[in-house]
Amino acid sequence: MALRITIGAALAIIAFAVAFIADRRSRSANRARPVVADRDAPTQLHRGDFVRPDAPWLVVIFTSAACGGCGPMAAKVAVLESAIVATAEVEFGEHEALHKRYAVDAVPLVVVADSRGVVRKSYFGTTSATDLWAALAELRSAPAGSSAPEPTN
Repeated sequence: MALRITIGAALAIIAFAVAFIADRRSRSANRARPVVADRDAPTQLHRGDFVRPDAPWLVVIFTSAACGGCGPMAAKVAVLESAIVATAEVEFGEHEALHKRYAVDAVPLVVVADSRGVVRKSYFGTTSATDLWAALAELRSAPAGSSAPEPTN
């Protein structure tokens, strides 16, 4: 009887060790993978597709009603509205054609475009209002005629 208990305990310890090692390897492999797949933001917007096409800057947020983080991001974008910055929310249910035109497949997506519609910055997912304000301030302060920074994803 003692031999059976010893063998059972040994098997239980071995099973626990194997499960523990498998779990650690799985967690390690998951950490190595990116959390979000690579996505491409549009690099050019047709300013006529959006409000105030004559404004020097345009900040667009692509959203979906099913997106939990989109509402708070849309509010952060809305406060950027000014005499020289036009803002627009493009909700998928209302503007599906624009999502398709610009190949937007993940939301929220914020893009900052200049007067020619060149996307100078882009943000997938949530970002802070501070980052949005800083990016816009940096772009606005760039000398006229300077080359546009590479879009950021």
